Amino acid sequence: MNTQPAHAQSSRARLIGYSFALAAGAIWGTTGPLSTALYAEGAQLTAVGFWRIFLATIGFIIYGLFNRRLFVIDRKGLLYIALAGGALVAVFEVGFQFAIAGLGVAPAVALLYVAPVVVAFLAHFMLGEKLTGLRIALAVMVMVGVYLTMTGTVSGDDASARNASRIAGLVGGVLAALSYAGTTILARWAVPRYGAVKTLFYEIAGGSVILAVLLPLVGHTPHAPDSLAGWIYIAALGLGAVLAANFFFFAAVKRIDAAPTAVAASVEPFVGALLAMLLFNQQLYWFGWLGLAMVIGGVAGGAREEAS
Repeated sequence: MNTQPAHAQSSRARLIGYSFALAAGAIWGTTGPLSTALYAEGAQLTAVGFWRIFLATIGFIIYGLFNRRLFVIDRKGLLYIALAGGALVAVFEVGFQFAIAGLGVAPAVALLYVAPVVVAFLAHFMLGEKLTGLRIALAVMVMVGVYLTMTGTVSGDDASARNASRIAGLVGGVLAALSYAGTTILARWAVPRYGAVKTLFYEIAGGSVILAVLLPLVGHTPHAPDSLAGWIYIAALGLGAVLAANFFFFAAVKRIDAAPTAVAASVEPFVGALLAMLLFNQQLYWFGWLGLAMVIGGVAGGAREEAS
């Protein structure tokens, strides 16, 4: 029998919830540095995105062997989540890798955080959600922050700079942000009906199948890593940055509200930028760090405003 007072149990649950959210954000923050390390191993940009969600799909299938409800879904769910959501995931995975390789870790992640701004405006027109003056102000703050982060990156000769041009990185980053916004809108319809775990599984499974079919057709057949280090990085990306990070995020949402969970998880760009600086000498000027802080502050403020 638990003899702890109710307020003590509640405080402990909140502490655990914030810890899970911070863990999710920190693990997501390793995506850019791990991808950059893979480029140094000679990995194709398109292959990195494919292998990361393919391994995560395998991990979900193993999880589903102990929870068979994961495989139960209706035809409508398959159409919208696996097909439409899978296409969005496929675009995201390829686009984000080009953004990391062409722009660097911090600008790529900052550009990705344009997605909540896009979602706010799309949700206003598509879902009838209110677009307040505060949301518009926070959107402007995020956009200015993204600009400062991208212009505040110190140019250097690192592994990522040799894998994609800055233009390709910019286009990839915009496509990744738009596809991420699309999956967020889709999730607002799918998660209440099918649950977050099932939605994520069918999205990445659909994305894996789509990339497995399309990449060979355009001459980019994804080749497996040819070194142990490559496999370790891929496993960390798929089983860590996709599978473990999302399960940490789901565990956080069960204990604290979605808004503070999103705020805590927004440590992602700082972790990514710090690791890129320490491991690959991807430096930011002072106004680049200021821009990164503005991006996180704008997204965090939007999450809290939405909750209220």
